[in-house]
This record gives sequence, structure tokens and C-alpha cells, in this order.
Amino acid sequence: MSDFIWVEKYRPKTIDDCILPENIKGTLKSFIEKGEVPNLLLSGPPGIGKTTVAKALCNEMGVDVYVINGSDEGRFLDTVRNHAKNFASTVSLQGNGKPKVIIIDEADNTTSDVQLLLRANIETYHNNCRFIFTCNYKNKIIEPLHSRCAVVDFSIGGKEKVRLAGVFFNRVKEILDLEGITYDEKVVAEVIKSYFPDWRRVLNELQRYASIGNIDTGILSSMSDVNMKDLAKDMKDKDFGKVRKWVVENLDNDPASVFRKVYENMYVTLEPGSVPQAVLIFAKYQYQAAFAVDQEVNTLACLTELMCDCKFK
Repeated sequence: MSDFIWVEKYRPKTIDDCILPENIKGTLKSFIEKGEVPNLLLSGPPGIGKTTVAKALCNEMGVDVYVINGSDEGRFLDTVRNHAKNFASTVSLQGNGKPKVIIIDEADNTTSDVQLLLRANIETYHNNCRFIFTCNYKNKIIEPLHSRCAVVDFSIGGKEKVRLAGVFFNRVKEILDLEGITYDEKVVAEVIKSYFPDWRRVLNELQRYASIGNIDTGILSSMSDVNMKDLAKDMKDKDFGKVRKWVVENLDNDPASVFRKVYENMYVTLEPGSVPQAVLIFAKYQYQAAFAVDQEVNTLACLTELMCDCKFK
């Protein structure tokens, strides 16, 4: 299966191969040079490469690794209390004297009491084991874990966005060439632009489009995008029915992408005096999106509040 799924088949095995901001790459390489990895908290948006980095770091250091998925709530506590305990308390099979590493993937999906248990494990096995936590929202990680870990934020800003998008564009072309897929470079660039910096989503989407043998302008019409022109008109008219329909039609878009595009468009569609209020509304509902059971309800509530509290041009 891993040979079929591109994100697994082409997952980087070293830090040099990972597409990262230079300051983060430099920090991680310094751990490798010293031959010692501290407890780490890797935070950032989905698909940017946090788990890949954790695995690549351990691979280069030649340490024993145990990966636990924080999203598997049903088995997580049992795994930590039993299997992880046995792993952390025994001597490394590598025979190199280096501590083992336990990777807690998607740690922000665990509860506070579980995180307190993990804090206790960090202290109990500090001589023999290190912990690497990955999360999308570091505010959902309790402070006692923050203070026991070196926090690496995978946020990308400024000139790094352009550079990393270019590096990933070249990586994607190499993959498409290896897979024997014909492609239009402009279309590939458009796919990267649409999902940046979610590298995993880009590869998954390209593999889906490539199933017909080529990637050309035909796929652009099938890429679900956010139609801001219609939404702005319906919100100005306070037509709740049409706004709700718009939300339903765009449910296959990532909530963060939807919020971002509506946010960027508000400077064009709102009266200047309403923009500050709109920013506060967006901030509230973006935060709530991380916990929302029903993204449709959360997104519709956001747009409804914008309709009621803001003035449109």
C-alpha cells in the first residue's frame, strides 16, 4: 500500500530532504550533529510535514522509535500505560547508548488528563527515552508539556512562502516524472497555490487527478473553489437561505481555507468601518473550528454574524 500512496512512497527520510524554513532545518540538523534530541513539541498546520520531520530526525539519529496516534482515543490510554511504558523502560536494541524516542502524533486530540499522564512519563523515563509531540493547535497542549519540550513552530511567513512553494513545485515535478504522468506546469502550480502549505493535500489531490493519466487544465474546473462574488451579494442582501446553500456547496473545502478566502475578500466587500468587527468575528469562529462537531453549523454561524453586524458596500 505504501508503494501506491504517493505521500508514503515519497516521504522524506532525512531532514535535508524535508521542505522546511531554513531556521527550523538548522535547528533540527544541530540535534543530529550533537547526537542528542530533546523532548520536542512540533506545531503547525495540517500536512506541512511535522510527523515526517519527527520520523526523519529519528531515522538519521539511528534511534528506536515508537509511534502513537493521539486521535485513536479508544486505545490511547492503554497504549501509553502498557506498550509505551515497556518500550521506554527497556534498553535500546541499537546498542548505541542513545535514548529511545516515542512520537505522539496529533497530541492536541488528547485530553488534559492524558497529557498529564504523558508529562509524568517524560519525568519517569528521562534517562532512557525522549518524547516528540506533533499538533496542529499548540494552545490545546497543557503548559506542563510546553515547559518540558523545545517548541518548534512550523509557521511559514514572508519570503519563505515563495521559496518553499518553489522547492515543493520542483519536488512535485520529479514525482510526476517518476510516475510517468504528463502534466501542465501551470496547472500543477495552481494546485500548489490552492492548498499551500498542506504538502500532503497537494500530493493526494495530484495523485487523484493523475488517475486518468495526465494533469492539464481540465482538472481546474473540477477543483472545488470558493465563489466569493455570489457569497458577498447574498450576504449584502441578508439572504440567509442562499448563504446557507453556499456553505453546503463548499463543505468539501478545508474550513481554514474557507475562512481565509472570506477574510481576504472582506476588504473589498465591507465598509471600512466594519472591517475591525469582522476580524474579531473571524478570529472567534476560526478558533472554534478546531473544536466544532459540525463545521457547517460553525461556518454558517460565522457568516450569519457577519451579515448581522457588518455593513457591506
